[in-house]
Amino acid sequence: MVFHLDKCIGCHTCSIACKNIWTDRKGAEYMWWNNVETKPGTGYPFRWEDQDHYRGGWVLDEKRNKLRLRLQGKFGTLVNIFYNPYLPSLDDYYEPWTYDYQNLFDAPEGDDQPTARAISMVTGKYIDTIEYGPNWDDDLGGSTVYAANDPNIDDWTEEERMQMREVMRVAFFYLPRICNHCLNPGCVAACPAGAIYKRGEDGIVLIGQDKCRAWRMCISGCPYKKVYFNWATGKSEKCILCYPRLETGQPPACFHACVGRIRYLGLVLYDADRIEEAAKAPDYQLVDAQRSVIMDPFDPEVVANAKANGVPEAMIDAARRSPVYKFFKEYQIALPLHPEFRTLPMLFYVPPLGPVLGLRKGPAGLFDTVDATEERLEPLMASLEKSRLPIKYFARLFAAGNEEIIRDVYHKLIAVRLYKRAQTVGDVPEGEVAEALRLANLTPEKAEGIFRLTALPTFEERFVVPPLAREVAVEAQFPPLDPVSRNYPTRKGEVGVGFRVEAGRRW
Repeated sequence: MVFHLDKCIGCHTCSIACKNIWTDRKGAEYMWWNNVETKPGTGYPFRWEDQDHYRGGWVLDEKRNKLRLRLQGKFGTLVNIFYNPYLPSLDDYYEPWTYDYQNLFDAPEGDDQPTARAISMVTGKYIDTIEYGPNWDDDLGGSTVYAANDPNIDDWTEEERMQMREVMRVAFFYLPRICNHCLNPGCVAACPAGAIYKRGEDGIVLIGQDKCRAWRMCISGCPYKKVYFNWATGKSEKCILCYPRLETGQPPACFHACVGRIRYLGLVLYDADRIEEAAKAPDYQLVDAQRSVIMDPFDPEVVANAKANGVPEAMIDAARRSPVYKFFKEYQIALPLHPEFRTLPMLFYVPPLGPVLGLRKGPAGLFDTVDATEERLEPLMASLEKSRLPIKYFARLFAAGNEEIIRDVYHKLIAVRLYKRAQTVGDVPEGEVAEALRLANLTPEKAEGIFRLTALPTFEERFVVPPLAREVAVEAQFPPLDPVSRNYPTRKGEVGVGFRVEAGRRW
């Protein structure tokens, strides 16, 4: 998946589409499988990025060169199985509420206008003060309460914090989040019951409701806090990427409903043998290491290996048309969110370009925005260092602190903007365009490809949903039925042991 943040308008249509389909029921009121956060901001649940507090994801044991869960090992799981001190509390999310609307009709006659008081959807009691919600800090990018509590600015100097709060420098952007369906998911490793698994045919991470025993280690193990506990059923739940829709060739509901058309879905081929090595890479190499896991679907050797491993030709064709492959691997302008968690997330973000355009002091000492038509190439490129949101902020979000990767991405985005402005407006000299493309290591063909995939993609280009080949996944585990007995043939030495299918169920 790819989310293009330059196009997100923060309308929350995606969140409502998901809420109406999947989490509009008892016990799931507080769940937002899809939520949209304002950055800088605290996020949902409160300060979810602070893994010193929540202990999600993986850490690298450099002495033994092994990955281990930040949460705890096997012994720690046994000790804490009935007590998990790292779980978010309901206050870190919010106590879901509705309103006593009936009082507007049933209140006795009086001199005052009747009101609808807030009522908890958990306890059914009145709530005196509502203190937090899933988008509580919406649009408050420069606030001293919410933006100031963003874990990504913990290392900012006081001067940088003051600049963020200056009226003429205030900037924010929207960050939509769903489950990343990681290659190395911490939730899967943390579950003592083995209830969470990654589907082999499409990579979607799911929770088997029949196996879930409510230990809730998965909630702590996920550093993105995208696993939730249903207090009514006693089971954990999470985003399922609308797999019933995918199995019928449709994109997920939040993708389909997106007003800004920021979302892209596609198949990528990856080498599972490289996952552990990529997750062990040093922080500054994590993005490149994850890119190395993704294979080139046009490479004959990769195609041959894929077919040898049972990947259908239709899926290989879908991988060649995948917008995710183009954004992440070919153009290299999409990045994973917090790769230092080492889960190898499969949701990538194109960073927002808007806040990059810097500020300068005008004649009266006030700040004016730098415009490409006035400052041309060099000052525009130099404005990366004077941006309203520092480069190191985006490096903390998308590159594990590696600022060079962020600069490379922004050089490409700015070069594409200059390239198209020269074509449409004609006020950028050819020499500056050529220099911008050279600095960004882009050809005109690639610049045009980035522009078209960003601004002019069709529905079929944004969502390349492959046939998920569920029947192939079943055949990989079970041989064909015996046409006479309708039983699965037994293996050698397993006399009388087999499976049969009745009324669509496998026994």
